[in-house]
Amino acid sequence: MRYVDGYVLPVPRKNLPAYRLMSRKAGKIWREHGALEYRECAGDDLQVKWGMPFPRALKLKRGETVVFSWIVFKSRADRDRINAKVMKDPRLKDMDPKKMPFDVKRMVFGGFKTIVDL
Repeated sequence: MRYVDGYVLPVPRKNLPAYRLMSRKAGKIWREHGALEYRECAGDDLQVKWGMPFPRALKLKRGETVVFSWIVFKSRADRDRINAKVMKDPRLKDMDPKKMPFDVKRMVFGGFKTIVDL
């Protein structure tokens, strides 16, 4: 079964163009190393009437939106191998966590086993 790395993070709306550029670069590198899919999605309909809305869960500040993202791999072993290569890729060396267009300390991240794949 496929394996998914998923993450949700707050991004200042004014930083979305810079975030998009960074993500396109990173996504191309993940795909080159073997990821099956790479998706980055900006919040659009976030004022839901049920459950815990993303803005409340992330404690969004004025001017921020939510980015919901995932990377799909063939398996967890494949994910571990690909992520190790990506982290060593020299094209990502200039990505300093202190200079990211979002607050890395507020990013929510995890690896997930697929339980339904239609």
